[in-house]
Amino acid sequence: MALSFKRRALSLVFALVLSALLSGLLLLLLSFLLYKLRFSGEYASAGVFAVYDLSCLAGGFFAGKRLKTRRFIWGGLGGLLYFALLLALSLLTGELHAGTAGIAAAALTCAASGALGGMIS
Repeated sequence: MALSFKRRALSLVFALVLSALLSGLLLLLLSFLLYKLRFSGEYASAGVFAVYDLSCLAGGFFAGKRLKTRRFIWGGLGGLLYFALLLALSLLTGELHAGTAGIAAAALTCAASGALGGMIS
């Protein structure tokens, strides 16, 4: 049975909201750990990429569970939407500190993690 456009769109929006909420919680935890353990900026960068991965994985898993077909595509699309949200927020706040390679790496990481989440759902 083919899913309606509305159901697909709502599922992706819910996956994006889930990813954003999880991202916020994980970033709070990361900042607390970095503060308490006095880690350097190298650890912060790796931690942020781990947060991207886990958030997109969860969003892709949710999208795959809801949409049931072509799960890896919907998960990857959810990851790309998450990346687009991060990029838009970074541009709006003027806090974009990554070069082209960093932006591409983040996009690839988000898409791959979302697709993996969709595949394991």
